Amino acid sequence: MQFPTMFSPYNLSGLELKNRFLMAPMTRSRTSQPGDIPNELMAEYYAQRAAAGIIITEATYVNIQGQGYARTPGIATKEQIKGWKKITTAVHEKNTPIFLQIWHTGRMSSSLVNGLQPIGPSALIAEEASVYIEDNVTKGMIAFTPVEAPRAMEAADFTDVNNQFVQAALHAMEAGFDGVELHGANAYLIDQFLRRNSNRRTDMYGGSIPNRIRFPMELIKGVAQAIGKEKVGIRFSPNVKYKNMDDPEIFDAILMAAQQLNDLGIAYIHLAEGDWENGPELDESFRKALRLAFTKTIIATGSKTPEKGETLLKKGYANLIGFGRSFVANPDFPIRVLTGAPLNEITDRHLLYGGGDHIGYSDYPAI
Repeated sequence: MQFPTMFSPYNLSGLELKNRFLMAPMTRSRTSQPGDIPNELMAEYYAQRAAAGIIITEATYVNIQGQGYARTPGIATKEQIKGWKKITTAVHEKNTPIFLQIWHTGRMSSSLVNGLQPIGPSALIAEEASVYIEDNVTKGMIAFTPVEAPRAMEAADFTDVNNQFVQAALHAMEAGFDGVELHGANAYLIDQFLRRNSNRRTDMYGGSIPNRIRFPMELIKGVAQAIGKEKVGIRFSPNVKYKNMDDPEIFDAILMAAQQLNDLGIAYIHLAEGDWENGPELDESFRKALRLAFTKTIIATGSKTPEKGETLLKKGYANLIGFGRSFVANPDFPIRVLTGAPLNEITDRHLLYGGGDHIGYSDYPAI
């Protein structure tokens, strides 16, 4: 068999996975309106892709304050919980575990999305950064708008956001998820605290690396206490430089956080690596250092191929390999890899983030 390690089973903190293919979190913006409610169409989409060993859902806001883009789902209301239950049921019927990725976009937002001024570690705007909103002209297609200047978080905000993450995790359990992944990557709130570019605080949450990782650690500890450490993962993106986030200290910050996360005993660390054309590969020295700091499951995602995944697994740098766009166009991606079947290509990238119902979403054929 080609790629024998990719097709080997794996135990993720007590969850038995049938292979090492992970469907990575990808924002698709297909919720029902009003209310950003997960729906039957999304259940069909995720169930189609249950050949993966495990699925991590699209990013889901913990509270309306944390929503950064139009039509992204939430896990804050009864209707949203009920909607997600349809999805976990459909995926579990295919014997596949599913985690909910929860996020707060922080300064990557606009009042045109949720009616609220964004918040962040500091009152620093992300220059040349945009989010998408409903386009009233085209009635459903998305339109981009610049982000707004955030308000620096105050003491009450820290308590509120912490409570929102904990409540979101509890809601995820109610909706039938096997666990949650905190979105600490791609320039959103947790990532904003980790980096000097976006975090200029002078209190206990800013300045030194131990201070900058303090709030992310408080969030993950709170979630782990609420639902169990074995049901919790976190995603980091050390290579991200866009949105004013180029901080060379991010590698040291992630490694320090990884050591504390190892001591805490959470399920996994998920690396969002360069997923754009010619995106940089992580340096092997960082992979070695991360493996020494964190002994449990490591997930590698970003422009991965089965060949690259097999190599990372055999070297011990990763335990699961995430695939995003490959699963968009190929709902049965692992089966195609196993049988050598040809792969579908994404037909219209404009439909990745909304703009259609089934079209460009659940209409990609399986073999």
